[in-house]
Amino acid sequence: MEEAIVENLVFFVTNILFVTTLGWYLITNLQWYDYKIERVILRHHKQWWHIVHFIVPLIAYYTTGKFFIIFYFFAALPSLWIWHKKLDKKLVMTWRVKRFLVLLVTLSAFGNFLCLLKEACAGYGVFMPLLVAYIGSTAIEKFLFLAYKKEAQKKLTKNENLKVIAITGSYGKTSIKNFIADILAKEFTVYATPRSVNTLGGIIRDINESLPQNCDFYICEAGARERGDILDIANLINPHYVVVGKVGLQHIEYFKTIENIKATKLELMQSNRLIKAFVHTSVTDEVHDKVTHFGDDIVNINATLEGTNFSLNIDNKSVDFNTSILGAFQTMNIDAAVLIAHAVGMNEEVIKKAVQNLKSVEHRLQRIDAGGKIILDDGYNGNIDGMLEGVRLCSLHPKESGKRVIVTPGLVESSDELNIELIEAINKVFDFVIVTGSLNAKLFEKHLNVKDSIVLSNKASLELILGEKIKAGDVILFANDAPNFI
Repeated sequence: MEEAIVENLVFFVTNILFVTTLGWYLITNLQWYDYKIERVILRHHKQWWHIVHFIVPLIAYYTTGKFFIIFYFFAALPSLWIWHKKLDKKLVMTWRVKRFLVLLVTLSAFGNFLCLLKEACAGYGVFMPLLVAYIGSTAIEKFLFLAYKKEAQKKLTKNENLKVIAITGSYGKTSIKNFIADILAKEFTVYATPRSVNTLGGIIRDINESLPQNCDFYICEAGARERGDILDIANLINPHYVVVGKVGLQHIEYFKTIENIKATKLELMQSNRLIKAFVHTSVTDEVHDKVTHFGDDIVNINATLEGTNFSLNIDNKSVDFNTSILGAFQTMNIDAAVLIAHAVGMNEEVIKKAVQNLKSVEHRLQRIDAGGKIILDDGYNGNIDGMLEGVRLCSLHPKESGKRVIVTPGLVESSDELNIELIEAINKVFDFVIVTGSLNAKLFEKHLNVKDSIVLSNKASLELILGEKIKAGDVILFANDAPNFI
């Protein structure tokens, strides 16, 4: 009798731990994919993780009987722990995550306690607590989301003098946002969404928690994974000024066609307070009384490892600019910022001086000089134009000064054709290539043709390799630091 009680208690505890383990894996993946279960199941970049850490343990749970305890503590749990330790983008313990885990553990413990008490269950539940916790958590978050959304809308309308500037595009959004904020800050009180916050939920939270009441301009970045995402943001913030940056094949796997991407980005113009929109020529050339097209007005670009000089055509007059910002493609982003500053009434000389003093956006072709080495940190840039410009800048580094090195996973959420274009450009410039991650490894192995290269399945040994291979005089480009779940 006592042995049976002990055995039931052991399985009781093991079941709760097992359900919690599966829940931890599930919520980690949901957080990566914006809490969209269909994306976790159908569009995950490493489906085999689901097999190893979810499906196989489930099969073992229902087939190994009493031996499952051995399998769980000596195989499944250690395997998941090692997986978690190697992640470079670990689970962030937000209130949403905490609510899900508390609900899951409570449901699992309560259900198992009833089974243990009444001896009415053939086996302890796994699917049911996971399913109920997911559905319950989703319902709670939707309720809270609507409440937070109303609070954010109220806060936005409370300041009658606040002007909202919204930015979207396939890439360059964060740079444009930061450049606008830096330039406008010379004459106005501005607040911009931090880092790469660009989803509806992130924007709502940021408005409620951080937007000052006495602000002249609120500058908001808008991102999307599907049609309607940006329209939801537009309906929330009702921007006065809109920038639609360059559009390309970024996230093509979600949108399927370039036309869908363009249509989604243009949703940002659906505002009843729109004063002016600045739209890149790659999006549309359709004439509209509130639209100014930009991109073709940039001339005389000279971009080096020291900085960038260029000219813009403003009001039919050529205006010269110089900046320490690296990358010819950044002139397009600065162009958008200059047009916004001009539209809100800033003086030309003030704008020129502000552009001259612009600071590099972190991890976006940011130059770092360390130990005699030139490091170009372009980790947050994942588009073909930006990456090719990083490659071009490295080609300006004299070969007699040192090696040219690139660390990259290639392009993510893009096409094989663009990745091959990138690899061909890399072949012409670099002496040493480190490919991180397995996503594009086969393409690199097939098309890469350089003196030395390494393919890393994860970035755990990257620092050691760089320490051994890199010396003073070398230039190192970190291009697109994609997390290892991709």
